[in-house]
Formats: sequence, structure tokens, C-alpha cells
Amino acid sequence: MTALPRRQQNRLNRERAILDAALKVFAAQGFTGATMNAVATEAGVTKPTLYSYFPSKDDLFHAMMLAKRDLMLDVFDHPSGSMVADLLGFAWAYADTVMRQDMLSLARLIIGEVSRFPEIGRAYQASGPDHLLHGIMQYLETRRDAGRLAFDDAELAAQDLWGLILSAPRTQALYMPDALPDRAMLDRYITNGLRVFLKAYSTTPAQDLDQLTALCRQEPQ
Repeated sequence: MTALPRRQQNRLNRERAILDAALKVFAAQGFTGATMNAVATEAGVTKPTLYSYFPSKDDLFHAMMLAKRDLMLDVFDHPSGSMVADLLGFAWAYADTVMRQDMLSLARLIIGEVSRFPEIGRAYQASGPDHLLHGIMQYLETRRDAGRLAFDDAELAAQDLWGLILSAPRTQALYMPDALPDRAMLDRYITNGLRVFLKAYSTTPAQDLDQLTALCRQEPQ
């Protein structure tokens, strides 16, 4: 891959720093309370520089909401050859992303502001959760085509995988920020969720459950 010119790379780096700063400020103060001055200070740039990237607070908020912050689908884009290992790798990549403090804060911010900015909710859904769901579906369909999984509706199977591995602890974390689950609890939910998923959808559940047990006995994720 050809390296970007220095000026272009510097601009991208500065834009990323501004969006990261915006997440911190908006999550802490909400849309109404956040100011462009606070974002500029957090990002370490001047207000004129900030406005050269984002002409208004609305523009900055839109860009911040839609910025890519995760690599959750990387494991499906580069499968290992072991379906169980891929599913376990995805589960931990998903947990390590959505259970981050900044991502939980972003989710709370969306919940708080979506009635004010319904278009943001729709856009975020399309670029975030819907994009992730589509990636999961694609992977599961390749495993079905290879004879490793059996299901009629790829979307429902993907939703089951997604919900089983982390729905309960993430919901708790959203509404109880002072009681975040520890690594052991996440492992408990992820392992149990994958066991239920494999029992329901694997064409060789006994072998896959044995492999899952063996993988979970290895070093912590």
C-alpha cells in the first residue's frame, strides 16, 4: 500500500484526534452542554483549526457519531480455518470494543440525543450495528455453504450470535456504569453464549463444543 503524503497523513491524524476529543466532550456534557471551544481544547487545536475541519457543532456531532472505532469484523475478514476459533475471536473482539468506556458513553449519548437527531440514529444504525450484522451474516453464510452450520435465516442466526454472547452484561453496563462486568464475567457470558449458539446451529455440535472448551482453557483472551 502506497504511503500517503505527509500533509495528507497529518490532516487525517488531526481529524482523528478531533473526533476522539469530541467523543469525550459530547459523552461527558451531552450535545447541548458541549462547546466547540471545549472540543478544541481537548484535541489540542485552535478553534479556527477545528472549524476548518468541521464548520459547526452539528457537523462535528454527525462525523463523530459515524466515525469507525472498531476492528470487530477483522477476524471474519481473515478467517483462521477453524470456525470455533473464529467465533470465539469475534466474540472477544466485540466485547473488547463495545464494553470500552468510550463506546458505552457513545451508546448512552445516542440514546439521549436520538429524539433530537433522529437522522443520526438512522445513520449510526446503518453504519454501525447494521454494518456489523451484515458482516456476521456473510461469515455465517460461508460456514453454512461449507456444511458447518445449518439455518434458514442468516439474519436471525446472526442476531442470535450477537445477542447470546453479550446482550445482558452490555445492557447492565449501559445503565449501571458503576458496576461494569469484569473479565471473568465476560468470559462466562461469551462461553455460554457460544455453547448455546453451537448447539443450535452447528452440524457437528459435539466436536465444536469440545473445541470451544479446549480453546477456553488456553490463555485468557
